[in-house]
Amino acid sequence: MATSEYIPVRGSAPRVAAKPSGARGGFIQASMLAPLPMLFSDVASILLALCVALVVRPMVVDDTFYFADIWHSFGKAPVGLLYLAWFVLVYVLVARGYGLYGQILKSSSGQHELRMTVQACLVAALLLCGALFIVRDLAISRFLVLILTCSTMIFLCVSRTVCRANRYRQYERGLSTRHIAILGANQLSRDLGRQISREARLGYTLRGYVLAPESERGSNTSGMQVIGELSELGRIARKYFLDEIVITEQYPIQTVVGIIKEAGRLGIDVRTLSGYYTDLAPYSGIEYLGYFPLVALHRNTPRTIAVALKRAGDIVLSLLALIAALPTMLAIAIAIRVEDPGPIFYTSDRIGRRGRIFPCFKFRTMVSNADQLRKEMESLNERDGVLFKVKNDPRITPLGRFLRKYSLDELPQFFNVLRGEMSLVGPRPPLASEVEKYELEHLRRLEVPPGVTGLWQVQARQDASFEKYIALDTAYVENWSFWLDLKILWRTAEVVLRGTGT
Repeated sequence: MATSEYIPVRGSAPRVAAKPSGARGGFIQASMLAPLPMLFSDVASILLALCVALVVRPMVVDDTFYFADIWHSFGKAPVGLLYLAWFVLVYVLVARGYGLYGQILKSSSGQHELRMTVQACLVAALLLCGALFIVRDLAISRFLVLILTCSTMIFLCVSRTVCRANRYRQYERGLSTRHIAILGANQLSRDLGRQISREARLGYTLRGYVLAPESERGSNTSGMQVIGELSELGRIARKYFLDEIVITEQYPIQTVVGIIKEAGRLGIDVRTLSGYYTDLAPYSGIEYLGYFPLVALHRNTPRTIAVALKRAGDIVLSLLALIAALPTMLAIAIAIRVEDPGPIFYTSDRIGRRGRIFPCFKFRTMVSNADQLRKEMESLNERDGVLFKVKNDPRITPLGRFLRKYSLDELPQFFNVLRGEMSLVGPRPPLASEVEKYELEHLRRLEVPPGVTGLWQVQARQDASFEKYIALDTAYVENWSFWLDLKILWRTAEVVLRGTGT
């Protein structure tokens, strides 16, 4: 199930969670990752274009093609690499100024993005030519620069078109979208909400409408999904995991200033229709959400580099772990099949980041009908709160007990890490039945991807207290750092080697 619409609203039909309050610049949003991959893609496109220029230029001018001489045609000038660095730097800075690396693109139009990309490339090429003219360097072929510029434009446009198509596919599956709420109950609010709901390619999920009672008392809200009042913004942001709120009404300046302050505390963005509150955003550029021109009143500052490093580490380490553990996993699979007829893997629906449901993979350690037998064992539960644990659980097979002791049953979860559904380190992925019993403050732990291991697993795995479980997961979310992840991974290795898993 690709939707993130799971977490139930009390007294209503089930629907999904959104981005929580209290983010305070944490590593929460998937959309935070967008700028860095796009930056790397653009730099790679420029380097590829350089390779093409180094190949084409001697073929056209000298009618030769010797690989040994290709780099010499560019590098014979001592500062050749500096010119390349200058070209890349100028392009990146200009593209950034055009909003091509923004968390939110200034226009949802693909043509506009390509036009700005070509324009940024031309500006970089002109400044490169200007630098060559100023220093009077004749060692660098101007024809090479021309080929570099043309091939760069082609590769950049192709790569961005591919990235946009991939982004659209993600949006249509309900992945990597920004959760948005609309503040207002007028016709503009309705029209904006309809466009967001109708056009998945915009990359937004409409959570609902927020009202300011003092201004909208008596407004017609029929057909609008009202999720609360402005005074409840903190609760709404946590329950629906909001990324952004858009103001479509004109309120007193003091009210809007209060919204901006609260948004800063909650870690969410605030935008408004262009023309409103110009005194609060005199220099903000216009950004389009569909056909609606918006200006930003507040921007949350994400830890983009830290998030990208965490994801890169997840991919590299999980790949290495799968390669190293492949013989062990094959042996486990054969042993499971020999010991007990039934599937080798156990797949259960778990609740991941922002309430999204995903299939969590494990080696099967119980009898095939374990889920049905659990209902008969509820009275034996030794954990408090929403957790379930029975010592000497009769459903566990002898092999399964060994696998659990050394946490070998969780090896298939490295596939979940590669798929982006989990991280190596994070809170334990809960069951849907557990999340249904969460209080509002417990949703804090769903702000980040669940982990194969985590602070609770290495520090209090045998503790039956649900409060301890939540407290440790919340502490991880609040205090996450790259070094904390390394410490948890090191402690996990100790737990596995000692065989203290359950």
